[in-house]
Amino acid sequence: MEQTLNVLDIIDGTSVDGPGLRTSIYFAGCDHHCPGCHNPESWDPKGGTPTTVAQLLQHIAENNMPVTLSGGDPLQQDSQALLSLLKGVKALGLDLWCYTGYTYEHLLSDPQRRPLLDYIDVIVDGPFMLPLRDTSLIFKGSYNQRLIDVRKTGQGKISLWESDF
Repeated sequence: MEQTLNVLDIIDGTSVDGPGLRTSIYFAGCDHHCPGCHNPESWDPKGGTPTTVAQLLQHIAENNMPVTLSGGDPLQQDSQALLSLLKGVKALGLDLWCYTGYTYEHLLSDPQRRPLLDYIDVIVDGPFMLPLRDTSLIFKGSYNQRLIDVRKTGQGKISLWESDF
């Protein structure tokens, strides 16, 4: 049986979910239920359309743009199917960002989700917090969220992504 992920939408050529023009994939399912969430219709894990990893990779390859995973919370999808997608994106040589309500530290301690970090270039971590909302922030909604450069982050020291524009 082919691995599937529940996809709400795919936006090609967006510039709001990371630097440059990107393919952003929005996944169904999020149990963080952050007050003030900009996308509460994404919370239902049974929402969206079951889409095979192969279909997603074909779409991504045709666009040949960096990829952002959002939602919902992409890390609440089936971890093995998501791992296959991440490996495929990296095999295409594409930059990969991921938005999640989990903190980086939580992901490091989660045996199912920890392997996903090996394929993500930048993770935007932490729940959206309405009292810390600021629309002037780049690629995040509230001050508590971090844009972590996973490639530069080492043992015990988190490196934040820095804009070159």
